[in-house]
Amino acid sequence: MSNQVIQYLANNPEYFTGVIFLFGLMFGSFFNVVIYRVPVMMQLEWLENCRDFIKEMFGKLPKELEAHPESLPKPPFNIAKPDSTCPHCGHKIRWYENVPLASYVALKGKCSSCKNTISLRYPIIELVTALLSGFAAWNFGFGWETAAALAFTWALICLTMIDFDHKLLPDQITLPLMWLGLLLNMQGMFASLEDAVIGAVAGYMCLWSLYWAFKLLTGKEGMGYGDFKLLAALGAWMGWQYLLLILVLSSMVGAVVGISLIVIKGRDKNIPIPFGPYLAAAGWIAFFWGEAILRQYQRFLF
Repeated sequence: MSNQVIQYLANNPEYFTGVIFLFGLMFGSFFNVVIYRVPVMMQLEWLENCRDFIKEMFGKLPKELEAHPESLPKPPFNIAKPDSTCPHCGHKIRWYENVPLASYVALKGKCSSCKNTISLRYPIIELVTALLSGFAAWNFGFGWETAAALAFTWALICLTMIDFDHKLLPDQITLPLMWLGLLLNMQGMFASLEDAVIGAVAGYMCLWSLYWAFKLLTGKEGMGYGDFKLLAALGAWMGWQYLLLILVLSSMVGAVVGISLIVIKGRDKNIPIPFGPYLAAAGWIAFFWGEAILRQYQRFLF
């Protein structure tokens, strides 16, 4: 990128926001792949680890474990391979059928080969990623803070959807998010390093403590270890001062959604609801408006 282009974007926030919006669309398309493939890649890894363990323990693999499960794609399977295909007919998606938003509209939401409906979820994730990315660019302006805010936002989008689908928050995303927050705050980008370290430790330990208290009282597991790591990551980015706000916001939203599902849809109250999406949403809100919310709360009290 030439110095003139950089200078132009730095001096024209509306154009910079537009560019980031377009990048958000492209990355949103990529995140659809990440959201689907990362959990499958983890299942394949677990299967291989189980096979290796059984071989090591018993010297051979039972015949029933030799066959590859039909529910899982055959290796190699990663973010890059195999190429994306229609889940209904296996049609290989061409590059011009994968242009964010535009291809969905041009194809009228249907596969070009079998005419089966393409889930509306894909363009929604693309659009949401673009909107949130554009907002981050407009909020911070041209600079490293925007680059960091984009990484933060994109990670939360992927974690939200993966947890919604599988009740799983992959370490491949939560741990790098936490370490990145600590590294950025070595220079005090969003919080002091001391506050960030305390935030990471306190974020993990407070949910860990709640987990064990709930388990000892009820004999049930109220949340997963991925939730501990996600709150630790949020604490590493914003500092310990925002942890209570994040917990209050996420609990309020989670309670409203959970009660609504039980009352409106008759959902069994014993079916677990993933907490990660509410933590992610509360963390994103706190990241951009946390200071203003806390300031208004202090004015209300005093």
